[in-house]
Amino acid sequence: MANKTFEQLFTELQHKAAHGDPATSRTAELVASGVHSIGKKVVEEAAEVWMAAEHEGTERTAEEISQLLYHLQVMMVARGISLDDVYAHL
Repeated sequence: MANKTFEQLFTELQHKAAHGDPATSRTAELVASGVHSIGKKVVEEAAEVWMAAEHEGTERTAEEISQLLYHLQVMMVARGISLDDVYAHL
């Protein structure tokens, strides 16, 4: 898998949400399922980050963090929140 930046991922997810088929795109499926379903995945992934950080190595923790970032960005897309909206609070 090619590496991508946070910004590149966000652009890709916006495109998949707008043009993807929920039957073949996990991103389109999640966005179609709504904020509640996405929120459950965010909570699940956050717990997995914590557990990996406590009990597994750096590589596994980084993998879990990447999955959490993906689901957070899906939530952003679903709610119409831009990167600039988030950056304004960093």
